[in-house]
Amino acid sequence: MHVVVAGQGYVGLPLAVRAAETGHRVVAYDTDRHRVRKLASGRSYVGDVTSARLRAVLGSGAYRVTDDASALPSYDIALITVPTPLRDGAPDLTHVEACAHTLGVLLCPGSTVVLESTTYPGTTEEVLSPILEKASGLTAGTDFHVGFSPERIDPGNTTWSIDKTPKVVSGIDTASLDVIKDFYDSLLDTTVPVSGTRVAELTKLIENTFRHVNIALVNEMAMLAKALGVNIWEALDAAATKPFGYMRFAPGPGVGGHCLPIDPSFLSWKVARTAGVPFRFVELANDVNSHMPDYVVRRLMEALNTRGMAVSGSRVLLLGLAYKADTADARESPAARVAELLLGLGADVRGADPHVLDDIRSDARLTRVVATTEEIAASDAIVLLTDHADFDYPTILKHAPYVLDCRNRLSGANVEAL
Repeated sequence: MHVVVAGQGYVGLPLAVRAAETGHRVVAYDTDRHRVRKLASGRSYVGDVTSARLRAVLGSGAYRVTDDASALPSYDIALITVPTPLRDGAPDLTHVEACAHTLGVLLCPGSTVVLESTTYPGTTEEVLSPILEKASGLTAGTDFHVGFSPERIDPGNTTWSIDKTPKVVSGIDTASLDVIKDFYDSLLDTTVPVSGTRVAELTKLIENTFRHVNIALVNEMAMLAKALGVNIWEALDAAATKPFGYMRFAPGPGVGGHCLPIDPSFLSWKVARTAGVPFRFVELANDVNSHMPDYVVRRLMEALNTRGMAVSGSRVLLLGLAYKADTADARESPAARVAELLLGLGADVRGADPHVLDDIRSDARLTRVVATTEEIAASDAIVLLTDHADFDYPTILKHAPYVLDCRNRLSGANVEAL
């Protein structure tokens, strides 16, 4: 098939490369010229796609990339994997709408468009299809196919890669579903067809809201356990020995990426607009998780105070700027908020992350460093925010004067767990 994949981020690039590897002819489209130049030269910026894999599909001619919409060809199937951020608490579908206009002009009878970007139930039928129809002059379901298939990318997960993870697929009608299922069957081991696009859209939001709410639960429990003088990590380990009716979640400095800080709010927004009632679980989880960086800073302040030190003027080393271990993904990372708060209190804040090469969105005063023995020893305090495997933990234990461990990775006289 001739395939267009719009968006070459953490979802679109693995999908495009996988499609090229399985025999499809792929044209990748992204409006970010810097990204396109990197990809065209065979340099991957997504951990789940090695540069070697990228160069292989480039060399075979099965994959090419462009930022020029006028260079896009007609296609058998187009996949939309563009961002869907929140703006003032409401879903911003600007990128989806723009992409739909671009792809709609290229639509031919028999073509298929699949939305993968996370959004609220109804988007495919109420937003995407009408734009495609207007741009093409064709009729969805009669002249071309439309569907929704939620992405399930887990950056850095080598066990559940894109081809091994079951994929939910849907269409606006039976014919659309059949075409979409056949396409994803050619890429992946397992597809899970559902009755309609609204079901598929809600499926994604259920998955992410489940995680968001349960992480908020253990985050709040961690704060309460500290006040009660109980080791939350030991209690969680003990609870995890129950072989039924329990799933282990771990507390941390906050949540990041798109799935947790953003996606559940799509559902909350839609429920409020449609049913006129708040989605209280999501709103409470948002409140708890978004304030975890504040709690981390408060704990650090208390620890420094007991050592006769103020935050102002103290040298604090933040270990891990990505939101997830062993990835370069710094989207919505709680590290940015922790750094911002500490800098506002007058601390000398350093940040070390071997994976995040580009600056995260944070105060420009954050100094990027390498976690050398000298840097560790020179710090007044270290905050372990992301437990990358390639941090030198024995050196941290040996030379750090104090560590606030937000991931329960270390143990020692100079370590305090979140």
